[in-house]
Amino acid sequence: MDDYEISENIKRILYNVGEAKAKYRKSDETVRIMAVTKTVPYERVNAAVNEGITLLGENRVQEYFEKKDFYDKKAEINFIGHLQSNKIKYIIDSVTMIHSVDSVKLASEIDRYAARSGRLMDVLIEVNIGEEESKSGVLPDRLDELLGGVSELKNIRVKGLMSIPPIGKSEESFERLRRIFDDLKSAHYENTEMDILSAGMSADYVSAVKYGSNIVRIGSGIFGSRK
Repeated sequence: MDDYEISENIKRILYNVGEAKAKYRKSDETVRIMAVTKTVPYERVNAAVNEGITLLGENRVQEYFEKKDFYDKKAEINFIGHLQSNKIKYIIDSVTMIHSVDSVKLASEIDRYAARSGRLMDVLIEVNIGEEESKSGVLPDRLDELLGGVSELKNIRVKGLMSIPPIGKSEESFERLRRIFDDLKSAHYENTEMDILSAGMSADYVSAVKYGSNIVRIGSGIFGSRK
């Protein structure tokens, strides 16, 4: 896929997000489009950045480490993949948010490395909204327990929730996720702001916007199918 095709894909996505916002959301709400860069060469990622998609989502620590120095400096990097504790040290200084926290143990390790780096790390709690055994993420009925534990940590700040719905069940999953998100907003945990909902990918981002997502994570919709 060349730069022109990437540009056209982004125009289409921006149009679709704009239409969904106009239909379902308040005029002052913001929806950010994240380019998911898994297996995508940095040159093509930079083409998307040049089109205004400055939020990037990285899935793999090693791949990110190999590409990060070549990314356009306008890019903001979030880590969205499953994160092993022994890899935190490689990303703690260069990403602005970690989307995939699903245990107090992982949160505590991020907190420890953030303290060493003298920074406050923003994180999202990954919710297994479909309660699927094959997926990571905290089950909805364990969210309160997890947030209670994470709220005691001083070097991370919970900014909201992230989720990937079961295939074919996006609409009902996003609706449930939005209800949970709204309930947590009024719960007032320490070190928690609960203002980001990261949901929706290439196949279902319009539905995610309908139900309140303000970060949609799009890979193939921008860069084409992975080989």
